[in-house]
Amino acid sequence: MNDKPTFTPLTKATAQLQELLTTVCNSCGPTLEEAVESCCRALKQGNKILFFGNGGSATQAQHLAAELINRFLIDRRPMAALALTSDSAVTTAISNDFSFAELFVRQLEGLGRAGDIAVALTTSGTSKNIIAGLKRARELNMTTIGLLGRDGGDCLELCDVALLVPATDTARIQEIHLLLGHLLCGLIEKEMAA
Repeated sequence: MNDKPTFTPLTKATAQLQELLTTVCNSCGPTLEEAVESCCRALKQGNKILFFGNGGSATQAQHLAAELINRFLIDRRPMAALALTSDSAVTTAISNDFSFAELFVRQLEGLGRAGDIAVALTTSGTSKNIIAGLKRARELNMTTIGLLGRDGGDCLELCDVALLVPATDTARIQEIHLLLGHLLCGLIEKEMAA
């Protein structure tokens, strides 16, 4: 007989993720609907969605923008979406000539306009460039949406709509941010294609 324990690290991680997913599903349902409505309203009025984040959240910002500008689940017209993390020349120029804290502020000022949607992805809610970007987006009369982690940090109060993953493990937060982002894109796509 095999006397090895059956409760492996993978089983434990799966149980923790399932518990976190249940918490997020219970808390984010209404706010996800609000985010979808805001995005669809903006797109229908000729506005765009601007995604931004740092590190892994930067790549998720690019991923989500691509789902909207190209296609997610169905073939349809492109939607106006852009990641503010895609252009290395812009990123390095702003960081060098101004500061990394100005990275998203400068782009929001140049590319954004009133009525646009600014979607910030952050696992901590404490990154200076994300906070500055959300503040500037609000000053420019954009709707601010946050895919946040932990307790939301300083970003929580700067988001008109906050999708919060109340965890401390960055990997788990990013995994659920991707799920929420896919749900957001899928629901936007469905509504806009109707």
